[in-house]
Order: sequence, then structure tokens, then C-alpha cells
Amino acid sequence: MRQRWRAVLVRALRWAAWAAAYALGLAALVLAGAWVWWQKEPEARGTEVNALWARHQWVGEPHGDGEYRALARLLKENRITDVYFHAGPFEADGTVPPAKYRNARDLIEAMRRHAPDVRSHAYLGQIRVVDGKGVIDLDDPAVRERVLRTDATFLDLGFDGIHYDFEPIYPDDEAFMTLMDRTRELTRARGRLLSVALEQPTLLDAAQPVYKALIPRTGPVHYPPRPTARFLRRVADRADQVAIMTYDVHLPTQSLTGWHFARHTRATLELIGDRTTVFIGVPTYRTPLEWAETLPVALRGVRRGVDELDRPPKRPYGVGVYADWTTRPDEWARYREVWPPAGGAVKGA
Repeated sequence: MRQRWRAVLVRALRWAAWAAAYALGLAALVLAGAWVWWQKEPEARGTEVNALWARHQWVGEPHGDGEYRALARLLKENRITDVYFHAGPFEADGTVPPAKYRNARDLIEAMRRHAPDVRSHAYLGQIRVVDGKGVIDLDDPAVRERVLRTDATFLDLGFDGIHYDFEPIYPDDEAFMTLMDRTRELTRARGRLLSVALEQPTLLDAAQPVYKALIPRTGPVHYPPRPTARFLRRVADRADQVAIMTYDVHLPTQSLTGWHFARHTRATLELIGDRTTVFIGVPTYRTPLEWAETLPVALRGVRRGVDELDRPPKRPYGVGVYADWTTRPDEWARYREVWPPAGGAVKGA
């Protein structure tokens, strides 16, 4: 009996060793293939339509004219056409206390003086209530109405648009779509813009029902709120701009990270690039895998993705830099080396 169990154990260990070797070999092939793919220098240059997420202090605290001039100079040098100034977050009832944006009017007036070609958006969002967890319940019509009244307040202050960042947003979120419809009515009636930040799209739409069935939507382990192709098209048909939060990759090598940015750039532009302006989000903050996920890697990946398009999209596109408060001068210098086209003036989307 003991010998039989020993033989079973030996066979099990042998199979485990073969399985481990196979997995390691497959991983090595993937890494090698990604490395070879990554070596080609991108041909595509960047664009003159780009966005920047900006810190809350711009609307919440006073600034001198020299600070506003410096901001305007940075935007012009880096071909930033749209700035999402953090102006929230929303309270649970859909409002934003005026004390949080007491400097907003001064900011807007300074932007009109020093950066008249740059659009200033009120960047508003909150943690969406999902399955009883979260802060703001967009399923409540009264909350949505107060969100719209808050949007109108920011437009009255002079913002050029409303930029939503509610998280998480799942592709079956009809309350969010209703809010998008109503907000579009508001912004278009005022001649302003509606933009939205969304998570990176799914790698495989067909896997979403499996995730939904097997993994909860809340808790430390939950299925990711990735937009499906259908959902992304629906959002694009309602928004003037869609910014894809392509960062937080957590891949171990530059080549795999670059492939991630290239893949999402190509897929997103092919899917909605003819419908709306698209910004591919690129990071400048420090990540746990900071040797792999850097601004130069992200920009190179975006350019490789543009190279792989059969044709350019009909609508403008560019990158969205996240964020102004984490971008060092040397990163802006590198950005200017590899992204904006040489010469030319800032153009609108």
C-alpha cells in the first residue's frame, strides 16, 4: 500500500513539474514575442489635441497671476487643448459645496486671459453605489436631478464643459446612460461639451457574463467594470470626448506594458474614433511597477497603436496626461520630444 501511494505521489510530482515547465516555457515565449514586437520604432507622431487632468487646488485655492501665466505656458508648450480641473467630488446628494470651488471664477477668467484656446472642464465624479456599496446613488432620480443642477452651476461659472468620472460604471448601468442623456441636453443647450472618463475596455466581451455570474461586483475581489464594445459606442454617441483610463497596467515589463497601450489605442480608435474625440490616458504618477509603466513607455505604446490603424479616425484624438500634480519637468520635456508634432499651433477638437 505504501509503495502504491509513493508511486502515485511520484507521478503527481512529475506531472506538476511538466505543467510548471510548460507554463514557464509559454511565459518565456510571450515575453520574447513582446520584446521582439517592442523593438520597432514607432512611425506615428502625436497630435495637437490633448488633455490634462488638473488638481483641485486650481478651483479651491487662490493663485497669483504669475501662477496662471505659468500654467498657460505649460499648456501651450505641450499642446494641451482640454484641461479637466477637479471641481468635486459630488456629495452623496448630488451637490458640491460652494466652498470647494470658491476660486473657480478667478480660474476661468485667468484661463480666458492667458490660455483662450484651451477649454476648461469641471471635472466631477464620485464612487458610484453598486450593490449597496458606494457614495452616490445614480439610480435615484432625485440625485440625478441635483447632479444636473450642480453641472449647470459650473457652466454658469464659465466652464467649457462637464467631465464625469463616476466609478465603477458597469456596461449594464442604465442610470448612468440616463444621466449622460440629460447632461448632453444641458451642455448642448449651452453650447458646451460633455466628456467622460471610462475604464479601459474589455479584452473579451464574451467573458463579462462569466465574471458577473461567478464574481461579485463589490468587495476586495470583484469583477472589473470594463466597458464592452456596445456600451462604449453608446457612451461615445452621447459624449463629445471620451477619455480612457488606460493606466494602472501592473504588467512586469516595458514591452508588455507598451503592448497594452498599443492594443487599447488601436481598439478604441477603431471602435469609436469616428464618433467622438478620444483621449488615451497616460500616467506620470509612480506605480508599484514603475520600471515598466512610465510616461515614455505609454507614449511609445500609443504611437505603436496608431501605426497599426488601417486609417486615421475621422474625429480628433490624443492623449490625456494623468496628472498635472505628478508630472515632473523632465517628463514634460520627454513628452515634447516624442508626442506633439513639430511646429504648428494648438488646434481645437
